[in-house]
Amino acid sequence: MSGGDAIPEFSKAKSGGDGQDVSLTNLSAFASGPGIKSGAEVAAILAVAVVIIGGIELALRLFHVPQYNMPPPSSIVYELFDEFPLIAPHLGYTLVELVSGFAIGAIVGLVMAAVITQFPFAEKIVAPYILILVTTPMLALVPLLILRFGFGYTPRIIAVALAAGPMVMINAATGFRRVDSAKIALARSYGASTLQIFWKIRAPMALPMILVGLMIGAIFGLLTAVGAEMVGGGFGLGNRLTSYSSMIQMPQFFAVVLILSTLGILIYVLFFLIGKKWASWET
Repeated sequence: MSGGDAIPEFSKAKSGGDGQDVSLTNLSAFASGPGIKSGAEVAAILAVAVVIIGGIELALRLFHVPQYNMPPPSSIVYELFDEFPLIAPHLGYTLVELVSGFAIGAIVGLVMAAVITQFPFAEKIVAPYILILVTTPMLALVPLLILRFGFGYTPRIIAVALAAGPMVMINAATGFRRVDSAKIALARSYGASTLQIFWKIRAPMALPMILVGLMIGAIFGLLTAVGAEMVGGGFGLGNRLTSYSSMIQMPQFFAVVLILSTLGILIYVLFFLIGKKWASWET
């Protein structure tokens, strides 16, 4: 194609159409608002956190709540640091399952999203099975996977992939479809092929929804990995939860819960920062 007939680049343009209000960067007040700009705002956020945590600590100690019912935050933090050398290997096992299963599920989900948006007939064939995967709790399949593949990584990675893949596919397919038809018509007038339209228009414009799907898929994958570890196997953070709860070691139990909460927050922050850098034009 000659230089005068080059296809216009839309990757930095502002998205139009119905999908304009959906992006990774407007998932919360932090994402859509002006952000934290002053030390006073930071101090206010920290003060609220101190009041809440301090209030819980004070209430639990004043009412002499047993630690096996609800340990105070100070005990949880202490056990987090004290037990971390023992918990760290299990954290590594969980991360291996999460990253491996998420990578497989995300790749398959993105490929399937591209296929069903380009070939509507394929969507009619695939849609019932995707609906089954979305509505079926993956933990229900873990015992079957363990019977087939044993108690190692394999059944957990498969469960994570099955949990993450449909979430990525659904959001990516929505993003591929929510493209301004005027941009596609203009590209076709320049002689763009279907593949060129996909890579130069649909994919860049779908990036915010793709990132949302990846974030949701990663969080679902984390939950599935922990649940699979609780069902069977001798390693992983889910196994630690089962072990600590069976021995009524609640400070250690909540220390693991705190680690899992932190992982979930890090997943959100990671994809939020990626969206802010590569898809901030959406807002």
